[in-house]
Amino acid sequence: MNSLTSLLARLAVFVFLVLPAVAGPQTHAQTPSQPAATAKPPVTWNSVEFAILRYNENAPNSWNIYHSGKKGVFLVRLWKRYLLVRVEDEEAYDIDPQTVKVSGNSVSWSYSDIPGKPIDTPDWRERDIGLVKRIRFRLGKDGHFLELQIPLGPNGRPIY
Repeated sequence: MNSLTSLLARLAVFVFLVLPAVAGPQTHAQTPSQPAATAKPPVTWNSVEFAILRYNENAPNSWNIYHSGKKGVFLVRLWKRYLLVRVEDEEAYDIDPQTVKVSGNSVSWSYSDIPGKPIDTPDWRERDIGLVKRIRFRLGKDGHFLELQIPLGPNGRPIY
């Protein structure tokens, strides 16, 4: 019963604090498919509240998941490594940490710094489990599993 109360309290915080902040003005990200002829300005990526990251079924010691104004695109910090995850295309890119500028609870990064080739991500699986979207894939052919659990809105649609 205590866990149910805790879950309801978390849901209430999410609905009343996070949703109004997300519905407010947002920074619009540029799409990665635009030509790289001109230098693109950095995009501000904000931390995803109530997200969970798992690395081989365990929680890593140092991690964060960031989002921009574009839905389904996440910047994942895993220890000192950054990954750009594009859910719609089922792709992940290894991002040079030198191109990411950290400032408090957000980071700045430009789409012009995206590598030309994505990481091999076999075993890509997506699943909606209640108010959470679970994205799980393998890093490389025989690599480790990475799982992102991204909160959904009360109507079951993606917020980020």
